Order: sequence, then C-alpha cells, then structure tokens
Amino acid sequence: MYDLPGYVWAVTLVGVLGIPALTCLVLYRGAHRAGLGQRSAVLVASGAAAILGSWLVVSSVLANQGMYHSTADQGRPWLAVAAVGMLAVLLASTRIPLVARVLAAPGTTARLALPHAFRIVGAAFLITMAIEDLPPAFALPAGLGDIAIAIAAPFIARGLARGTSHRAAVRFNVLGAADVVLAVGIGVIGYRVFTLTPTTEPMSLLPLGLIPSTAVPLLLALHIVSLRQSAAAARLGHLAEPAVPGHVASRG
Repeated sequence: MYDLPGYVWAVTLVGVLGIPALTCLVLYRGAHRAGLGQRSAVLVASGAAAILGSWLVVSSVLANQGMYHSTADQGRPWLAVAAVGMLAVLLASTRIPLVARVLAAPGTTARLALPHAFRIVGAAFLITMAIEDLPPAFALPAGLGDIAIAIAAPFIARGLARGTSHRAAVRFNVLGAADVVLAVGIGVIGYRVFTLTPTTEPMSLLPLGLIPSTAVPLLLALHIVSLRQSAAAARLGHLAEPAVPGHVASRG
C-alpha cells in the first residue's frame, strides 16, 4: 500500500466504483430498451455487477499484497497481465447472446458514453503529481486527458440520444481509447524503460493501482463496443440508401 492522503483515496474510489456501477445501470436500462423483461434486466445487471465487483475485490487484494509491483529488472508485468486479461473477459462476455441483444438495443451508444463521466478520476493523477509522488510526464497527459473525456461524455450521450453527434461520438471513442493507451504506455515506459523522477511506482500500488487494473479494461471495453456499434449502424445506414440515387431520381 502506498502512503497517499485520504483525498487521493476518495477521488480514486469515486472513479473505480462509479464507472462499473453506472455501467451496470446502463446494461439494466438497455435490457428494458431491448424488450427484455424485468427478470432478464436484473440478470444482466447483477451478472455484470458480480463480475466487476469480484474483480475489484480481487485486484485490491493483489495490489495490497504487492503483486502488481515489480522493479524494472524483474520482468514480471503482472499489472499488464491483469488488465489485458480482464479486457479479454469483458469483450468475450459481449458475445453472450443475452448481452449482445442488450448492446444492440436502441440508444446503446449514447448510454455507453455515460460511464466515462467518472473519468474525472484522472484528477487523482494531478493531485498525486502536485504532492510530488507522480512525474508530470505521466500525470499531465493522463490526468488532463481523462478529465477532458469526462467533461465531453454527457454532451456526447445527449447528442446521440437526440439522433445527432454520430461523427463526434466516433471521435470521442477513438480519442478516449487513445488517451487510455497513451497513459498506459507512458506509465510503462517511464517505469520500466526510462527513469522518471518521481517514478510511476504508485500506479502499481493501492489506491492508484486499481485504476489500470479495473477501470482501464472496462473503459477500453466500452470504447471498443461503442465503436463496434457505430460501425454496425453505419453499415445499416449505407445499405438503406438507394444503390444509384441519381438513376432513381431520373426515373421519377
């Protein structure tokens, strides 16, 4: 465990708890929009809560035991293994027929943008940098990027709910995913390749270690699913257009 002030813990926990909680609510509402009954809606939401909640507990224990912490010469990137493994589990779960039906419900892309509002958790990086426990080279792009995505999320969701902002939503998801990948890349390179002062060591310990191990894979999964849904909607829209609109118009 890393000796960080209580307010850093508070900001971190708001994010790592809020993102999965709102995701479960999104799935619950999506089940109703998909025409599923109350029982199925509760099943999907409670199943997601069980998976995400269990992983949060397990990851907390692993971080507390120092499993995610390793020096640059140990070559044991367990934090990366945990994050990639959880991302794989989340993406695989979207192929479950019941879950796939929920994700295909009207308005899914708009709802999936909402959990990103809790990326205000990026403020924890800036606070930790301010007390000189994280390097600015990592904390500034990671923290400011997350805060920018968090601010944009409600506006993107609102625009999509009104049937607009489709291109903006694609850019939002691409930039949001890029922000996550960039932050992770800087964190890994800064700790295992170059020597930053201070180091990014706190990102492998509690409480900040919960962000890359639990929040990051879920956020990436939300971005990937949203982009997949946007691509599917674009294909359907293209198929719905007349094949040769000029020819049809001339015949009229």
